[in-house]
Amino acid sequence: MTTDNTEGDRFLVGIHVTESELEFVVRVPSEIDSAWRDPESFQELVAEATWDRLDQTSTLRAIAAEGSPGETVTLGSVRLQPDGTVVSHDLSPPDGVGGPTST
Repeated sequence: MTTDNTEGDRFLVGIHVTESELEFVVRVPSEIDSAWRDPESFQELVAEATWDRLDQTSTLRAIAAEGSPGETVTLGSVRLQPDGTVVSHDLSPPDGVGGPTST
């Protein structure tokens, strides 16, 4: 369990390709702050933080065009505090995809 909440927890972000869809995937750290009580809630926060920083449409189109079923394309990571504050991020679109959105 994280004792210093000011740094937040680092979540890895990717898009998993299946035969019929793209799935947003969040890898959760093994030692997570106890203030994270609802897994669905923090996954939504991670998704929101990701798409606030990357262009969702062009990123998903590129992954759909280039990805193979069974592959997970890593977009990077987001460090969040349990209150939803983004401490930092290391996100980038796959090669050949438009860059971050302007925020």
